[in-house]
Amino acid sequence: MDKVIIRDLVARGVIGVNDWEREKAQEILINIVAFVDTRKAGKSDKLTDCVDYRILAKQARLHAESVARHTVEALANDLAELCLQDEAIRKVIIRVEKPGAVRFSASVGVEIERGRDEESS
Repeated sequence: MDKVIIRDLVARGVIGVNDWEREKAQEILINIVAFVDTRKAGKSDKLTDCVDYRILAKQARLHAESVARHTVEALANDLAELCLQDEAIRKVIIRVEKPGAVRFSASVGVEIERGRDEESS
């Protein structure tokens, strides 16, 4: 399966459980790997046959900046559901990270994988 990749998308949103994390937006790093079939787009060379990564990135960033989630797990799940609304996307891997959240690390986060055929719980 082919992949559309959005790497290191930066959003500024409220995420975390501590009071100080809820007071102001912080940097959130988002990575998306969307599994799609690009053969039609490869032959036609038309944007209408592609997953529009510009729109996908904008939707992901706007969502992350507006939902004020407590956990990166919840935000990652939201973003997976958002991506799977596009019928062309069969499966998605979402990584959400909080840079500088843990001392002596570049970032901490979670990576999830969701497919169209999976049941949501």
